[in-house]
Amino acid sequence: MTLNPQTIANRRWRRVAEMAQQVQAAPGPHVPSPCQSVCIMHPDTGWCEGCLRTIGEIADWSRMDPAAKLQVWAQLPERLQARLDLESAA
Repeated sequence: MTLNPQTIANRRWRRVAEMAQQVQAAPGPHVPSPCQSVCIMHPDTGWCEGCLRTIGEIADWSRMDPAAKLQVWAQLPERLQARLDLESAA
């Protein structure tokens, strides 16, 4: 899924979208964390309001190998779109 980060008003989510594009375009041996230092879990989605990861993904991040981290990154654009849709429906 491709999102245009420029169309996202929420600056944290825009940054996650930009980072997701960068990480997926040029994966390297170091996979950065998508953490945005928000750490508030949405009650309906179960995703962090900043980085859109689950509690389990956040807790396991430091122990994940690069391939597992890339799998999380690959899910973030779809989660972001779902979260944006949830916002617009409210």
